[in-house]
Amino acid sequence: MELLRFITAGSVDDGKSTLIGRLLFDSKNILADQMEALERSTKNRADGSVDLALLTDGLRAEREQGITIDVAYRYFTTPKRKFIIADAPGHVQYTRNMITGASNANLIIILIDARQGVVEQTRRHSIIASLLKIPHVVVAVNKMDLVNYSQDVFHDIVIEYSEIAKQLGFGDVAYIPISALNGDNVVDRSPVMDWYDGRSLLQHLEDIEVGSDAGLNHPRFQVQFVIRPQTEDLHDYRGYAGKVISGVYKKGDKVRVLPQEIDTTISSIEVSGKEVDEAFAGQAVVFQLADDIDISRGDSIVKTDSLPKVSKEFDVLLCWLDDKSLISGNKYLLQHNSRLVRVMIKQLNYKLDVNTLQHREMNDEVRLNEIVAATIRSISPLVYDSFSGLSANGNAILIDETSNNTVAAVMIQ
Repeated sequence: MELLRFITAGSVDDGKSTLIGRLLFDSKNILADQMEALERSTKNRADGSVDLALLTDGLRAEREQGITIDVAYRYFTTPKRKFIIADAPGHVQYTRNMITGASNANLIIILIDARQGVVEQTRRHSIIASLLKIPHVVVAVNKMDLVNYSQDVFHDIVIEYSEIAKQLGFGDVAYIPISALNGDNVVDRSPVMDWYDGRSLLQHLEDIEVGSDAGLNHPRFQVQFVIRPQTEDLHDYRGYAGKVISGVYKKGDKVRVLPQEIDTTISSIEVSGKEVDEAFAGQAVVFQLADDIDISRGDSIVKTDSLPKVSKEFDVLLCWLDDKSLISGNKYLLQHNSRLVRVMIKQLNYKLDVNTLQHREMNDEVRLNEIVAATIRSISPLVYDSFSGLSANGNAILIDETSNNTVAAVMIQ
């Protein structure tokens, strides 16, 4: 069954947590004990209703303040598809949490309060979605019940957001009017908005095509573990285990080991302990090669007719996630899939205004939640693609060596 990862984003009190609760509730993905806990938590509400937002607002501080601070993940299934939901925080100071939640998403649901229309956080989250190259966007105009399910209000928001989508280059945008509180157009089509002839939100999520997002044209594989049993039966066995990042590999393919730049051939491919003829993006596999080559964790095996970039110096966009400021010349660890290298921030080039996408002049430091273009130099060569071309092989994180904290999300240019 195919998996869809999606994230909800929007301004504070737009109803993101309530929407996820409604999806889980109406699609029958809430267990009996969860429902009992919800009823106990909301027994003192004046109208006697159940607060579905509490399904995702798990932190105590969130429950007390009525806001989402951390990214809350939930899993559910329907007969058509499996889902992983990330509920991102709406407050400006938690933008970094939204970025971590969106980094692996196939789709983003941007909620807009029908009463407020497009606001600053709508633009900010849309820009982050464009930077992260999320391929599918759903604009869910929520709280339609508070504007009397007005078709004109919905269409005005569609017109306004369409300009943003055009500016950011979104290729696939769907607009759905909903009421998360009442369940209108969330799981089932609502009769109170008969002027809307599209699908419900869940129907759209079930039907969206994500198979083409896997990057089948650029085969990439990074070694996570070298298998050497050295038993009597497998004395000469040498396998290279890892996950196929993108593309398709077949037995007999001519490949190049990078950064060593040594050419060889795939002699066998194993999946789940069985030898197969080919492997696809997302599969955990073991490759055996025709030649004995000194290969370590983090080295890449790529096809010779589709080569990535190999360099010790590269340009990146950094989203700074740490309370301690970034200063040019600082040294960090860069984690690129399974490869870990020491790097130095050689130069800070400009800051990116997340509200306008304009370039701003650099000052002396980069603060929490700021996005900056920088040049990084690594001790050993990095094998990568540009984030815009192949995001799975063009993203990384920076790690502080002393605290081991993740301090930046990295998009290689």
